[in-house]
Amino acid sequence: MQTKQRLDLPLTIKSVSDSGEFEGYGSVFGVEDSYGDVVIRGAFAVSLAKWKEKGRLPAMLWQHNMSEPIGIYTEMREDDVGLYVKGQLLIDADPLAKRAHGHMKAGSLTGMSIGYMLDDYEYDKEKGVWILKAIDLWEVSLVTFPANDEARITDVKSLLARGETPPPSKVERALREVGFSGSQAKAFMAKGYGAVSPREAGADEALQSLKSLLTRI
Repeated sequence: MQTKQRLDLPLTIKSVSDSGEFEGYGSVFGVEDSYGDVVIRGAFAVSLAKWKEKGRLPAMLWQHNMSEPIGIYTEMREDDVGLYVKGQLLIDADPLAKRAHGHMKAGSLTGMSIGYMLDDYEYDKEKGVWILKAIDLWEVSLVTFPANDEARITDVKSLLARGETPPPSKVERALREVGFSGSQAKAFMAKGYGAVSPREAGADEALQSLKSLLTRI
């Protein structure tokens, strides 16, 4: 069963008008993020085509709260750079939209987080990264802070509690959150517990954190 995921992205703002209009890039293709994910061109194409058939675009939310839409997207498309977005914050009708607008103008709001289903991905062993090939967009939020570490770990635990298998990328991220380095997390995913030596720098503490986490699942 697929589960809804979040992808935290830097919001590269090209312009913000006094009326609340803004444009920028929610995702840049081919750039590895801190968790080893790379979004490739075409990843959003199918989903955007489906939204076009519906005559609308994904919701613009504040902090992923479905009860707090703060505006509308007027354009969303892929180009050579990434996922281009253009939107209108409803600053005259919503205090949260006005707040978001102020932060965008000041440069203190630079985050975007996408609620999505991951339809297709693969692991590039040579580069050691996860290639996100098809993303089904649900909503696109403006956020002041990305999802915190505990939330990522809780997400994996909740999937296990429901008897579901978390996607490899989500498990690897959780390992990073409890202290594994990028190479240690990848080795653990590929070869299991014995692949990480306690003699490595920081490995013993990370393994102890993992043991503690597993006892709470």
